[in-house]
Parts: sequence; structure tokens; C-alpha cells
Amino acid sequence: MIVIHNKVFELIKEHRNGFNEQLFREKYTKALDKYDVIVGDMSSNILRLKGFTSKKHDSPSYVKKIPDYLNESCNYNCPYFIVKKVKNK
Repeated sequence: MIVIHNKVFELIKEHRNGFNEQLFREKYTKALDKYDVIVGDMSSNILRLKGFTSKKHDSPSYVKKIPDYLNESCNYNCPYFIVKKVKNK
């Protein structure tokens, strides 16, 4: 479990050792608090974070669009991770 800004996250997927808790903590901003799921990917040795929601089915940030994001916006076979908000602390 990872606790940031009184939010508790669980690592649900990691590809090619893409998760680095320290980098995640440094890059995380309060703007991501509104999302249920966060994808982090490494691009040119820089961590990028993108939030997704499980509530709005018609949203471009709906969780079912994560595979599209990984295929279209990330480098091929790049390290990435997916964390899910489990509860507030």
C-alpha cells in the first residue's frame, strides 16, 4: 500500500519493473486526487502520470481506455504501472 496526501493506493499491475515508489511520490500532485486509477509510464527516463476514472463511462479517461492509452501514447514496451485508489486514510 502507498499513502500519498491521505489517499491509499494499491499497485495492481507492473510491467518491466516500472514502479518506483519514490518517483511516484515526487511526481504525484493533488490534481490526480479526483481519479480512481493512475497509470505511470516511463518515457525518456521521465515518469508520466495519467489519471483514469471508473465512474464516467463516456469519459475519455474511463478505465477501460487504459489499453488504448498504453498503445497509443506510450513508447512500445515501456515500463509502466497501474495503481488503484483503495480508500482515504
